[in-house]
Amino acid sequence: PMNKAIIIRELQSEGKFVNNSFSKEIIELYNIINNSRKMLLDLENQEKEKTKIPNLKIGFTRVFGYYIEVPKRFSENVPQNYIRKQTTRNSERYFTSELKVLEEKILNAREIVKEKEMKILENTVVEIEQEQETILNLAKLVAWTDLFFSFAKIAKERNYSRPKITTYNEIKIKEGRHPVVEVMIDSEKYVPATVEIGTKNSRMCIITGPNMGGKSTIMRMVALTTLLAQTGCFVPAKSAEIGIVDAIFTRVGASDNLSKGESTFLVEMKETAFILKNATKKSLIILDEIGRGTGTYDGISIAKAVVEYIIERIGAITLFATHYHILTEMSDKYDSLENFHMSVRKIKGRIHFLYQLIKGGSSRSFGVEVAKLAKMPEEVIKSAEKILKTLENIDRKARFEQGSALQTDIFSLALETQEKSFEKSPVLEEIEKIIKNNNPDNITPRQSLDIYYKIVEIIKKGV
Repeated sequence: PMNKAIIIRELQSEGKFVNNSFSKEIIELYNIINNSRKMLLDLENQEKEKTKIPNLKIGFTRVFGYYIEVPKRFSENVPQNYIRKQTTRNSERYFTSELKVLEEKILNAREIVKEKEMKILENTVVEIEQEQETILNLAKLVAWTDLFFSFAKIAKERNYSRPKITTYNEIKIKEGRHPVVEVMIDSEKYVPATVEIGTKNSRMCIITGPNMGGKSTIMRMVALTTLLAQTGCFVPAKSAEIGIVDAIFTRVGASDNLSKGESTFLVEMKETAFILKNATKKSLIILDEIGRGTGTYDGISIAKAVVEYIIERIGAITLFATHYHILTEMSDKYDSLENFHMSVRKIKGRIHFLYQLIKGGSSRSFGVEVAKLAKMPEEVIKSAEKILKTLENIDRKARFEQGSALQTDIFSLALETQEKSFEKSPVLEEIEKIIKNNNPDNITPRQSLDIYYKIVEIIKKGV
């Protein structure tokens, strides 16, 4: 009988944790508790009809309890079964055996039902203890059934595909989708992304590109797809090959713990430290910006050191989103590091996000363009563009003089020289002449390289 007695409800001191239908007596008691006022009114109307006394009424006092009050002028109409209880100035008060029984039920119903429910609960607990193994097995079966039903339902409704689980410790996702984001936006506007990482040449993936370009979404898509695949669920992708991972570590977002004296940056460092101490070669690591909460040089130093540690000591598959473009240079040192960027197009001064992960590094973050999208004051935008241009020119010149190829644009350097002289640059003229005199379709790779070295030499002399 225990399956009839128990209902899913929070235990409360006043009872109400036993199925009412389990006992007719409990049904009657709750009926009294919930409908006592109506029962008294029905009895009052019944006595009015029986005695033909229109002013008869049922009342209550803490001292005398419930009573039937009859005006003295109707005393002759009082039935013999009425027992006098109290006399007042203008009326007589009576009770009957029926009213007495109802009074006892109303006043004691809550205590009685609580006592009876506790007894039922105690008996049920004994039964559960006797059948605990059967109940636990049944609960596990119901839980697994519910889980797999949910997996099947969502896979069918959202067009998920069956992933292939491999032992290669690689992750290949074709036209993958973020399972939460795709539900929150129009499915027709969601742009699926293809990701192939984890090979010996892409254990560490440095992802650069514009703000709002989709770096965080893609990284989380990879993590969630890997998690879903390893739980036995189909995944939101056209196809997927998922290598088994022993853990997924993430360091995303910004949060603080000021009540304990921990700044946003300290929390970030603690989370990163935990990952570096616990991740293994078979783990998946998601790092969304490291070192951005401190000075630029400090931040770059920490970010670079973290990348080196993961590559040299851990070897886990890692997605590292950053605006420190200098980190892309590390691919020259490590064969296992591959650069990726989020594709973007700039058309008529406006940026258009393509939400695709492309191999190769990016030299810009398009922060000013994003500020425009946020409707920043025009004066601020123009000032930021001017400052950015100055800083980029200084950076390009410094890097060129140091011999670094990162973000160096030889044509920008030539144009910079032209702007300074306010006349057509001899450097640019000479470069234009070389380009016009050489058809790319008619020269060999070796001749192309010679032309490149010649242009570099011209710029060095002219700057």
